[in-house]
Amino acid sequence: MLKRINWGAIFTGLAWLISLAGVVVLLSFINVKKQSVKCSDVKILIPGADNFIEREEIDAILREDQGVLLGRNLENINIHQIEKKLQANPYIAFAKVYVDMDGVLHIEVKQRQPIVRILNEAGQDFYIDNEGLKMPISANFTANVLVATGHINEVFGSRVDTLRTKLAHDLYKTAQFIKKDTLWDAQIEQIVVDQQNEIELVPRVGSQRILLGTADSLEKKMNNLLIFYKKAMPQVGWETYRTISIKYTNQIVCQKRDSSEIVRNLRKLSGADSVRIRQKVSDSLIKDVIAEAIEKEPTMAALKAETKTTDATKTTAKKLTNAQPEAKREQPSKVVTTKTTAPTATKTVATNKYDKKDKPKVPATTAKLAPSAELLKKQREAREKEIRALEKQYKTQQN
Repeated sequence: MLKRINWGAIFTGLAWLISLAGVVVLLSFINVKKQSVKCSDVKILIPGADNFIEREEIDAILREDQGVLLGRNLENINIHQIEKKLQANPYIAFAKVYVDMDGVLHIEVKQRQPIVRILNEAGQDFYIDNEGLKMPISANFTANVLVATGHINEVFGSRVDTLRTKLAHDLYKTAQFIKKDTLWDAQIEQIVVDQQNEIELVPRVGSQRILLGTADSLEKKMNNLLIFYKKAMPQVGWETYRTISIKYTNQIVCQKRDSSEIVRNLRKLSGADSVRIRQKVSDSLIKDVIAEAIEKEPTMAALKAETKTTDATKTTAKKLTNAQPEAKREQPSKVVTTKTTAPTATKTVATNKYDKKDKPKVPATTAKLAPSAELLKKQREAREKEIRALEKQYKTQQN
């Protein structure tokens, strides 16, 4: 009789019964604790870098739905109602609300993540998030995502809405693929829909249009484009083609530009570029003038050296003139009877007069920059005559 009893099942049942009793006791304890514990603080966690919704907006939702929470008993706070109210916000994808035994109300909010911004034909502006749902534009934050423009007939009906047209699904699929790939996320900056409802990609590098067509076989098409970028573009140049068609999975069709169009599509100069170019031109002109002056510098140096020689000669003459009265006092007869000094002095005076009066006048700028060879020759001969006259006068005074 005793052998037929299943003791294992009995022990299992007892364990479950004890566990259930423990849960009941714990819940009753929590219920009693809730009746005595009041809300002491509200902590709100909003992870992520996007700020479509701020803490102040969540506080406003809580006040509107529950009133003032601080100081209220925890049993009087409807946690599930708060979660539903927060998830009704178009920028919140998920909300988790719970309390701890210290009376702190915790709220964790997960925001929606947009991947493409739509500007449709009706003038509406909205996002499509990573779950394929439409969400409105926020006044607090603008997401840095792809922009899709052109002939888009998808409309934004409600605050949170699903996609209805095939074109919208293709745009969502294309944007999702580009977002996941770091290369294409950096290269593609815009999506354009043409009149045939075909998708065109606008790259950041290169001025050509990439004709995608539809989002069918998207991975294969983009892989073909990557191979074309690696092998063909470095050989032909980024401005060679007007369009690159990857509509077909087994080939790439390109349309070339003509030479005049390539010239027209060259980068336009900005104001800063034009100022920089003008500065370079003026610098080159100044360098040319300096080089010209340097080529003429030996003539100017010779003129300066001759000027210094003349100044030194004049200084020597002044010293001799100052010493002449003393020589007259010592040897008056020699100075009086010497007749050669008079012509010499006269000659010297004539030379000085020639230097001052008869020397042809040359404009200052011409004399400084490029004195003629004939003028330099005349000046050199005049100075040599002056030096010879002063030497004769000096010898006479010594005798």
